[in-house]
Amino acid sequence: MGQKTNPIGNRLGFIRGWDSNWFGGRNYGDKIAEDAKIRKYLYARLSKASVSRIIIERTLKLVTVTITTARPGIIIGRGGQEVDKLKEELKKITNKEVQINIFEIKRPELDARLVGDSIARQIEGRISFRRAIKMAIAAAMRMGAEGIKVQISGRLNGAEMARSEMYKDGRTPLHTFRADIDYHISEASTTYGKIGIKVWIMKGEVYGKRDLSNILGASPKKGGNQRGGNAGGNRRKRK
Repeated sequence: MGQKTNPIGNRLGFIRGWDSNWFGGRNYGDKIAEDAKIRKYLYARLSKASVSRIIIERTLKLVTVTITTARPGIIIGRGGQEVDKLKEELKKITNKEVQINIFEIKRPELDARLVGDSIARQIEGRISFRRAIKMAIAAAMRMGAEGIKVQISGRLNGAEMARSEMYKDGRTPLHTFRADIDYHISEASTTYGKIGIKVWIMKGEVYGKRDLSNILGASPKKGGNQRGGNAGGNRRKRK
């Protein structure tokens, strides 16, 4: 199970919240398509800003977009000019009022998307894939990760036949729901084809908190500490 399921989707409702928070109603499909459009636009527009996650919340007339990034200065711009420009561009996509929040990632070495993209960019710059991966693993462990695993697949070093290699350090328990595992697939576009990079990072364990409000890694709100995922353990036996 742990190998076949996306570690993020597997933990939704246990220790991780959703990236889109709204009630669909009749326009459910339109809102999903609009969310995808917003994310695609922002990832392309802010490709140099090290964006990790884009969280979208909706009310009747307002769309709140929270961007988690390792380089907030690029998005904000001088005197907040870039944010205002971005807000106007998103208004044209959604036809609604848009509010933009920016959340800084303090330790980008522990973010799977940023680590994967960094390895991909280095491979595109013709750096040895083994060196890039080992440097990323060492940096993550130095910053306090409990474990990290990186799998790379494709025509490595331009070899005639594609293959996969895996490098890991520490522990990454994919079957444990309380394990806070970040995961991402990145792609490196090289002259000899695409190379896929999968990254799993184990940040620690969350004990007994069904913390759906904990989207950005902040402390849980009051009343949110319910026990989660007790799979029928407390059912009374019928006589």
